[in-house]
Amino acid sequence: MGSFSIWHWLIVLVIVALVFGTKKLRNIGSDLGGAVKGFKEGMKDANTDKPAEQVTQQKAADDTIDVQAKEKTNS
Repeated sequence: MGSFSIWHWLIVLVIVALVFGTKKLRNIGSDLGGAVKGFKEGMKDANTDKPAEQVTQQKAADDTIDVQAKEKTNS
């Protein structure tokens, strides 16, 4: 009861194709593929743009906390 046979998946596929239409499903697939490709290119560009020294300096700057202390006055 927990697993589906190939016939269940074929029926689900036919219903999805009837509801959405093949053209819309094709567009969704190409949009998703383009998004994944753009994400991979962006990650590759992000890794190659920064030299190691700049990354180390950025990490050191991220660890710095600026605080402004005020004196407490008793009135």
